[in-house]
Amino acid sequence: MQSFRTELENPIVAKDIIDLEKKINDFRSGKIHEERFRSLRLARGVYGQRQPGVQMIRIKLPFGKVTFKQLLRIADIADEYASGNLHLTTRQDIQIHYVSLDRTPELWAKLELDDITLREACGNTVRNVTSSPNAGIDPEEPFDVSPYAQAVFAYFLRNPICQEMGRKIKISFSSSDKDTAYSYIHDLGFIPKLNNNGERGFKVLFAGGLGAQPFLATAVHEFLPENQLIPFTESVLRVFDRYGERNNRNKARLKYLVQKLGLDEVLRLIDEERTANKVQTFKIDLNTVPQPALPPQLAYLPVTPSNETHYKHWLATNTIAQKQKGFYGVYVKVQVGDIKTDQARALVKAIAPYVADEIRITQNQGLLLKFVAENALPSLYQALSAIGLANAGFDSLADITTCPGTDTCNLGIANSMTLAEVLEEVVYEDFPEFIYEKNIKIKISGCMNSCGQHSLAEIGFHGSSVKADGKVVPAVQVMLGGGTVGNGVGRVAERVIKVPTKRATQVLHLLLNDFKANQQAAENFHTYYDRQGKDHFYQLLKPLADLTNLKTTEFVDWGHEETFETAIGVGECAGVVIDLVATLLLEAEDKLTWAAEALKNKAYADAIYHAYSVFVNAAKSLLLDKNINSSTQAGVIKEFDNHFVTTGEFNFGTTFSELVLQINKNEPSTLFAVQYFGEATQFLNQIKAFRAVEIA
Repeated sequence: MQSFRTELENPIVAKDIIDLEKKINDFRSGKIHEERFRSLRLARGVYGQRQPGVQMIRIKLPFGKVTFKQLLRIADIADEYASGNLHLTTRQDIQIHYVSLDRTPELWAKLELDDITLREACGNTVRNVTSSPNAGIDPEEPFDVSPYAQAVFAYFLRNPICQEMGRKIKISFSSSDKDTAYSYIHDLGFIPKLNNNGERGFKVLFAGGLGAQPFLATAVHEFLPENQLIPFTESVLRVFDRYGERNNRNKARLKYLVQKLGLDEVLRLIDEERTANKVQTFKIDLNTVPQPALPPQLAYLPVTPSNETHYKHWLATNTIAQKQKGFYGVYVKVQVGDIKTDQARALVKAIAPYVADEIRITQNQGLLLKFVAENALPSLYQALSAIGLANAGFDSLADITTCPGTDTCNLGIANSMTLAEVLEEVVYEDFPEFIYEKNIKIKISGCMNSCGQHSLAEIGFHGSSVKADGKVVPAVQVMLGGGTVGNGVGRVAERVIKVPTKRATQVLHLLLNDFKANQQAAENFHTYYDRQGKDHFYQLLKPLADLTNLKTTEFVDWGHEETFETAIGVGECAGVVIDLVATLLLEAEDKLTWAAEALKNKAYADAIYHAYSVFVNAAKSLLLDKNINSSTQAGVIKEFDNHFVTTGEFNFGTTFSELVLQINKNEPSTLFAVQYFGEATQFLNQIKAFRAVEIA
């Protein structure tokens, strides 16, 4: 590890990795509680697996962009530290599995040599910022959203306001009104717009989310000027950090804060917070994500595809004309999002002569290649076909999205990846015409939490179980009618019926045959579903829910040989924060040190926010001594007044609330930063003196 510390050019990154190594050592020696350590490692992309003693590492790739060199670096890392497999996610990340915790700092350091980060890929932070993969080449886009996604990623990475929130925040940028980045299920979703003067801005979708209880986002701005993108997002995160739920993780998303306080009140708080923002306007640097260099040559010898018929299917389903005339984007269908490292290396070698040096990971776990000349398409097809990556039907009914399920996830109830493979085989074998059907999507999750996005599919399945004859049977909940409408409008799929998972193939046969038989001219699945009505599909599938005629094989899940048992672990999607008094005071000390460093570096907004955290953590430590555990930061501030200021035990010459909430009444000036830091220092010293007396 030591040698890599000296090779890293960015001292902030080096410090981050050294800190992770120190935290691992402190955890091993018992200095850090296991649950507190969990939240620390999650914010650094280290996620516990279903299998004990090993970790999943999530590699954060802003808007899914990865160069040839970066992909090769990740493949090398996966061979050296993991299982030799790369898993593409619905949030445009890459995950590797079976990694030793003690080797994660070294792994991270090697990734950073090619500007690849793990920071905030998991945990209670701003997760990977996603975008439409075809941003920059989309003929329908008003402008390229890639630099805007990059700006949001960079601005909030390591930003004090969003390091230890109650839950995660997910942000997306769609390239056009087609909304292919699903703005309507994000905490913040942005759709590019041009106003009447040709100025750039965004339609803003607010407080959406999937999970076990999906919420569709609400449009809160029809046109947010581009220079307000960062300030608005910062205000949202500051409000969520202060008022968001922290005890009950099932109610800790932004959507529940809106449900609790009301949309108007949340928007009022966001507006109130603007004064304290680090910036009031933010100019986006449009040069941060330049178009990649063109392929090394644009003239290619004529090639006759080995399978002309298949080539025509591939050409029709896996390629798109770019807005740059004469060039095509080519999609690579990756079954269940898994690429072995040797195949990843073969991919780079195969495509390098024909495509630009930029790959985008897609939300349906595939890849997009850019700037392919028309006369290079046959050669590229042949190259992809030779390594098994020329399957037709990208983003069609035959291209199924799935989470890892019980393969590696703690929360998985049923196997989702093998089920996806089986259902794709059904489409290719029995309904080959549906490889052209791009308005029906099948998505699968191993549990109800929707990591496979089953709630926003026309046909969705999530893992479950049913009981029969005193035994547990693996099952799937069938959900229908979800999906994207466009321009920020979406639909959540309805739960129709639950059937044994081994009958999912029969479910698909019945649904597709019914669609073929009853679809009216030019009718899409949404219209067909609405016209037929939910009960039609319940009655259609009801015979498959009959548990009186179960076969022995139906007690065994897909991809398994043993009899099914539900074995659900503790999920880590949001991390856990343990409210131990000593831990809180230790964190307050850390935040005070960070505030002092920020002051020294003239990062006044950061210094102020660290000082704010000192107030909250120190106050919470005394409240816990009285068994008062408030679930929000705003509640901590209020309860400290109720239990310590009104009793006269603490006297600030004002209320604690007014003292602390100076933070959103003042701009982040030098004068205020110094004053607020001094007040936080004094308060922490008072808390420590008070506790010393209490303990004595």
